[in-house]
Amino acid sequence: MRGEIKYKPVSVRDILTELQTTTTLMIDLAYSAVVFNDKDLAEDVVEMAGKVDELKTRLLMNTAIAVRDADDAETMVGVMQVGAVAYRISGAAADIARTVLLGLVPDPRVLEALAKTKEGLVRTRILPNSVLAGKPLGKLKLETNIGVNVIVVRRGKELLTNPGPEVSLAEGDVLIARGSDVGVSELDKLAKGELKAIPRPKLGEKEGA
Repeated sequence: MRGEIKYKPVSVRDILTELQTTTTLMIDLAYSAVVFNDKDLAEDVVEMAGKVDELKTRLLMNTAIAVRDADDAETMVGVMQVGAVAYRISGAAADIARTVLLGLVPDPRVLEALAKTKEGLVRTRILPNSVLAGKPLGKLKLETNIGVNVIVVRRGKELLTNPGPEVSLAEGDVLIARGSDVGVSELDKLAKGELKAIPRPKLGEKEGA
C-alpha cells in the first residue's frame, strides 16, 4: 500500500516538468525493455509509475492550494488535465513493461513497427579499446556530436536511467541509446573501438558542396 503523501509546497511548473520528463523516459524504457527483452528495465518502468502517481497527487495538492477564485479554477483545470494525461501515459508504459515481466512474446509485427520508428535504438557494450571508456557523458557530448542520447547505463547489477553529464562511462558498461540511424551506428562503433574518434558535426557545410 502506498504511504501517505504529505503536502509540500512545490512549483506547479516544476511538477509538470518532472511529469513530462519521467513519462517520456518511461516510454523509452518500456519500448527498450520490449525490443531487448530486458526485465530489469521493465521493473524500472513499473517502479517509475509509482513516482508518477506521487507527482500527480502533489500536483493536485498544489493546484488546490493555488485556487482562490473562479478564474483560478478555470486556469487550473487545464493544469490538472495535463497531469491526468501524464498519468495515463505512465500507466500505458507500465502495461507494456509488464508484458516483458510476464514473459509474453511480442507479435513480430510489433517489433517490426518499433524498428520503423523515427529514432533508432541501440544496445552496445563498451570494450577495452573504446574511446568512450573513462570519460563523462558531459565531456563526450554525444547528443551534440552524433545526435544520440544515452538513456540507460548498465554497470554490473546497477542500472542508471537517464544518466546525467557527470556520469563517467567505463569498460564493460552496457549502453542503451536512441537517436538517428547514423548516430546509433556510430555509437555502436565507438563502443566497440571500431571508430577511434567521436565524429564532429559538420556545421555550415552546404548540400552538394
